[in-house]
Amino acid sequence: MPRTLVFLLTEDWFFASHFWVRARAAKAAGWRVVLVARESEATSRIRESGIEVLPVDFIRRRLNPFAEARFTLQLARLYRVLQPDLVHHIALKPIVLGGIAAHLAGVKAIVNAPVGLGFVFSSEKLLAKILRPIVALGLRLTLTPRHAMAVFENPDDMDALVRQGMARADAVTLIRGAGVDIEKFHPTPEPPGPVRIVLIARMIREKGVPEFVEAARILRGRAKFILAGAPDEGNHNALTAAQLRGWEAEGLVEWLGPVRDIAGLLASCHIACQPSSYREGLPKSALEAMAAGKPLVATNIPGCREAVVDGQTGFLIPPRDAPALAAALERLINDPTLRASMGAAGRMRVEENFSDAIICAKTLVVYENLVPDRSKS
Repeated sequence: MPRTLVFLLTEDWFFASHFWVRARAAKAAGWRVVLVARESEATSRIRESGIEVLPVDFIRRRLNPFAEARFTLQLARLYRVLQPDLVHHIALKPIVLGGIAAHLAGVKAIVNAPVGLGFVFSSEKLLAKILRPIVALGLRLTLTPRHAMAVFENPDDMDALVRQGMARADAVTLIRGAGVDIEKFHPTPEPPGPVRIVLIARMIREKGVPEFVEAARILRGRAKFILAGAPDEGNHNALTAAQLRGWEAEGLVEWLGPVRDIAGLLASCHIACQPSSYREGLPKSALEAMAAGKPLVATNIPGCREAVVDGQTGFLIPPRDAPALAAALERLINDPTLRASMGAAGRMRVEENFSDAIICAKTLVVYENLVPDRSKS
């Protein structure tokens, strides 16, 4: 019988964008792969690749402790039925609830992937302050129990959680990012002007969308500013379509909504931007832009600074600083030679560190260390 690997996430679309390649690599290595997540249009495509999908009512914004307890018990029952050899929990809420369910169901091996500490550990809003000690306690109990490994996307987050006692130092490892298809995302000649600057992200405030719009206001007429992505209704700080259309009506940005052909979009642009205001894991859209040979302006925060080498592959600026963002973008707008050199350096950095092949290989090593293939012994 093949070993069974279960992925637990809140959303199937996040699995499709960030973990599908690794899941297919595991399947090719002989694992039975099952996804447990909320169902959307991505589910049918995932099933077509041979991965089983079990839809569950996993609600990111839900804070009712009784509802979460009921969901955790349902998840424990599901784990008992599936009898996974290994579960891979992705993001903070799946780690905590999935960790409790795995303990109740007697799951023997766990991989936990925080993929960024985000809103709860970075925001100064009241809700984040209330949730922080609760989530911290949950992580202390579930992040690195026996027979578990926590996989971090950047060293800042890994060191912080070890230092704060939420993870054991001997049960953490670093796998930087979700990987990039370097054949699909590749450099192309710059399109003719005017210069186009793109921000590809979920349309939430923490992705730096307001700062991007303010930089567009400062540089009005110097370049075209493009927003690509959908509002995230499951996020507490999602922007509305009305807000985005309002900025578009002012002539500040062009909002494309969700874009399926990201490689084609990048080929039509000159500069990429990632002005996040909170801790990232390691943003995939930043790595895709670098693989496509685009210079990248990003904020100097965990995750983003793992991607960008300041002054070589792009510029790092302070978070929530629209004038600094505008100044960095203006340097690139004015200097096509600098854009070309930074784009080439970014492409090389992705090839050496962040390709799909590298990330998949490192992930499979973690799986094999936790659950060796007895048929090969």
